[in-house]
Amino acid sequence: MTIRHRGENPDYLPGIPIPASIRVEALGTEALAGMDLGLMACPSFALRAWCTSLARILEHEELAGLKPFIISLSKGLEPESLKLPSDVLNETLPKLASGVLSGPNFAREVAEGKPTAGVLASPDTTGLLEYIQAHISGSMFRVYRSQDVIGVELGGCLKNIYAIGAGICDGLGLGDNAKAALITRSLHEMVRLVNRLGGQVESVYGLSGFGDLVATCFGRLSRNRDLGERLGKGETLRALLENRKTVVEGYWACQSFHDLGRRHGVVSPILEQLFFVLYDNKSPEKGLSDLMMRQLKEEGHITDLSIIRTDLVSGENKDGGGA
Repeated sequence: MTIRHRGENPDYLPGIPIPASIRVEALGTEALAGMDLGLMACPSFALRAWCTSLARILEHEELAGLKPFIISLSKGLEPESLKLPSDVLNETLPKLASGVLSGPNFAREVAEGKPTAGVLASPDTTGLLEYIQAHISGSMFRVYRSQDVIGVELGGCLKNIYAIGAGICDGLGLGDNAKAALITRSLHEMVRLVNRLGGQVESVYGLSGFGDLVATCFGRLSRNRDLGERLGKGETLRALLENRKTVVEGYWACQSFHDLGRRHGVVSPILEQLFFVLYDNKSPEKGLSDLMMRQLKEEGHITDLSIIRTDLVSGENKDGGGA
């Protein structure tokens, strides 16, 4: 096993030594023995397969009675079903309590011990969530808790899409004004999507929403922003996606949320144009032009969450849709 032999993960975190206290094992009964907490750190499209393997191993006699709390770190939807990671966990590991961890958490900065904060969300009401929160928090990693699993997950999924747009702004050299406007209106679209899909708007303004959006749109470590920047500079999408080891979740999420948005009648012009750029060979310049030349309107402000929730339930959106 390369990681065990080298004492680091050369593909994803080269140069970051794995502490001696961590034992590297392949997935199996030996690795799971005595496990109280499991973190599933894999792309969203691979989560079901990993959870299915985990469920099968937990059926072994030597692991009888073992019921670890499972936390998903995935930030995307399952492509075929458009289900959230929490849905996949509930379907594949129905006997286990689970949650999700999200926020502006670039893996390299976490591994380097730089200050980081995130949100742990779970419907658990037994006090276990507070216990886990206390044990995974530390002087350089501060964890908040939430029961809004849907909102926390959606923020982590959606920000990757809009980070591609922010990267396109960088690649086209559009300047700070354009990028600031794009991010602000992207947040507005996130609010509408999260609200319509059952999450809490408050979560969009938290670490897993706005916090992760800022980090991913500006961060030098952001794979999604980097993809957008290189597209803006003229590189082809095919060349950027071929033979890469890391996953650009925003690319896959864009198609999923484009389909979900249309299914639920949510108007998301920025997401729509990014979909055309990524999946319909539209040039970034043309996508920008079409956004800028949309019908002029009054800026919508979401000031009363109870009102917008009532509007959405009744099928009316007084915010007017549109970015």
